[in-house]
Amino acid sequence: MKPMIGSRLGRVIVATAAGMTVSGCYYMQAARGQFEVMRRQEPIAEVLSASETPAELADRLRLVEDARRFSIDELGLPDNDSYRSYADLERDYVVWNVMAAPEFSLQPKTWCYPIVGCVGYRGYFSAASAERKAGQLKKTGYDVALGGVAAYSTLGRFSDPILNTMMHWEDIDLIATMFHELAHQLLYIKDDSGFNESFATAVEEFGVDRWLTSHAKSEELDEYRERRKLRSATMTIIDEARTDLDQIYGASMAVEQKRALKKQRLGGLANDVRALYDRAGREPAAWLDDDLNNARLASMTLYHGRLPAFRALLNRCDNDLQCFYGEARALAELEPAKRAAQLDNL
Repeated sequence: MKPMIGSRLGRVIVATAAGMTVSGCYYMQAARGQFEVMRRQEPIAEVLSASETPAELADRLRLVEDARRFSIDELGLPDNDSYRSYADLERDYVVWNVMAAPEFSLQPKTWCYPIVGCVGYRGYFSAASAERKAGQLKKTGYDVALGGVAAYSTLGRFSDPILNTMMHWEDIDLIATMFHELAHQLLYIKDDSGFNESFATAVEEFGVDRWLTSHAKSEELDEYRERRKLRSATMTIIDEARTDLDQIYGASMAVEQKRALKKQRLGGLANDVRALYDRAGREPAAWLDDDLNNARLASMTLYHGRLPAFRALLNRCDNDLQCFYGEARALAELEPAKRAAQLDNL
């Protein structure tokens, strides 16, 4: 399982910023980073025809080609130049992402940009720059989460390549990420990360399930569904902890007492998740080894906060994707309060 923060979070902002004419160090580094990715792109067909291409890489890229055709023919995702090229960045991550939240709040700090709106993360193409930003936020009292990002999307504004940073994933994670990112190109609304990420995750889940079924990979399908159950169980535990923490943060008590109760509840959350993974015979989640704080909790809920609603919507459409996409677009056109109410009803 890819880490909750790192594999995807923050992918949109850094790339979209590259298309702006806004001055400032952040936008300059984003532009340079995006142009470097574009400079290194090679058509997958050319990489496959090159004699020096390692056999393992060639096999993964053939898988990408197959899944890309599937995404168009079976999932109705955009037929464009995204994921038809490969870029070797010669590093482990494409960007590094910073998230922050107040010491006694689970609402993430947001940064606002043209096109994509306001989101709760900020991405950097340099690890050192991300670390400096994280340090600045910590000094002002924020809980901070920092992680490497292996993939991101430009929402179709550029032709997104498959990156070498994605090649260390298992096959199914690579395919799932493609489906997820292409779903963003199909539907994305400003200022509602919860809607966007949960919608794309629902498309990803359905796409992977259908992919494995169509390829008669029953064992892989069983494994994928077990992982999904484990992820859902983990989110249930996290939701319970969030409820308790909200009560702690809203209570009238001394700061020292509130801080002690927060530490105690976060420790209990970590123990509960470790026990869950032990019962499932799995390695503990990677994020348990990091500093568990409000910022990290905010990152975990981003992709799943509205996921049950979108699963219900897909079920209401009898798993017909065109119906599902139409219903999701109708929700996207509503005012934020009405959209939230409709999702709550689902």
